[in-house]
Amino acid sequence: MIGRRGFIVAGAALGLAGCSSQPRIEPYFGPQVTRVVVMKDARRMYLMHQDQPLEAYDVALGFAPKGAKQVEGDGKTPEGRYFVDRRNPHSAFHLSLGISYPNEADIAEAKALGRPPGGDIFIHGRAHGVRRRGGDWTAGCISVTNKQIEQVYSMVRDGTAVDIYP
Repeated sequence: MIGRRGFIVAGAALGLAGCSSQPRIEPYFGPQVTRVVVMKDARRMYLMHQDQPLEAYDVALGFAPKGAKQVEGDGKTPEGRYFVDRRNPHSAFHLSLGISYPNEADIAEAKALGRPPGGDIFIHGRAHGVRRRGGDWTAGCISVTNKQIEQVYSMVRDGTAVDIYP
């Protein structure tokens, strides 16, 4: 039998668990996400199962969104086909899914310009402590809300194609 002290300790533990800042990742049992589609001009991202959209999100892009990423520091979001190649559950941006930028063509283009192509392009949430941001603000990544990245993180598997259109 649990005494009064046990109830108090258990209640405090449950209360603190509810205040956790850890991302909440629910298991996903629906149709497989076969592709992520990002339409830069529309600022929309779609999680697709074959040709059917499962989810759609408004996104923020790199702070210089017009045109494809060419070199490190240009503030542009890449365009083309990439793949989810890593995930970071301890991201400074709540959660993040890495995109396989740069590919061989991106590296060759940057080399021709005499600059490095950059890297570390992710689909991610907001920076810790930042509630709202307006407009495009990332360094070339694709950002959704923290609640949305929790859903995306659970639905999208490593190896999923990411098609980014102008």
